[in-house]
Amino acid sequence: MSGERLTIKTPDGDFTAYVARPAAQTAPVIVVIQEIFGVNQVMRDLADSYAAQGYLAICPDLFWRIQPGIDITDQSEAEWKRAFELFNAFDVETGVQDIAAVVAQVRDMAGSNGKVGAVGYCLGGLLAFLTATRTDADAAVSYYGVGIEKYLAESEKLNRPLMLHIAGQDGFVPREAQALIHQELDNHTQIQIHDYPGRDHAFARQGGEHFDGPDAALANQRSLDFFKGALV
Repeated sequence: MSGERLTIKTPDGDFTAYVARPAAQTAPVIVVIQEIFGVNQVMRDLADSYAAQGYLAICPDLFWRIQPGIDITDQSEAEWKRAFELFNAFDVETGVQDIAAVVAQVRDMAGSNGKVGAVGYCLGGLLAFLTATRTDADAAVSYYGVGIEKYLAESEKLNRPLMLHIAGQDGFVPREAQALIHQELDNHTQIQIHDYPGRDHAFARQGGEHFDGPDAALANQRSLDFFKGALV
């Protein structure tokens, strides 16, 4: 069953998360971390797709401290403007704390087998990296995370598996940032990095301007294989 709402409790207040359940009664959990457009149809579809692959998928509303219930698209200039306003207003530190609260709560929720992974896209890609370094999530995947190069020192704390998908022509992650990521992380025993030459930011966003079907399929299969190995 898909489309449930889960209430996440924190010391600062409560917020909601979209829930997509698999057919199995118990399954590993994947926390699906939003882009800058909120918990929109793209994110709900991603959660549904992970549920179809056998995972209990949870997509939390991480913009709740700014405005709860943000649900916009990448299809108009006005929505892009609003998305960047939200991005600029978003506090990464409290965002990671909110994800940690999600991880802690869903590990023991009905239908969970106790294993929790995380996957994030864009802003969520950065948050997935920080979820790997700052929480006890069992595994994490980052798609074209923006700003990871500012937090590379945190990889010293990483002791769980992490996968990074990097778009070679990413307009929001310049070549210099990509080089730093490779320089610092290539030899980390817990990290796998996959590059997609010629791809731009959000190449895996279905319906997006830079969507590339073959590389999106390749990245998604790599992610599923990774989670299958890490969340057992």
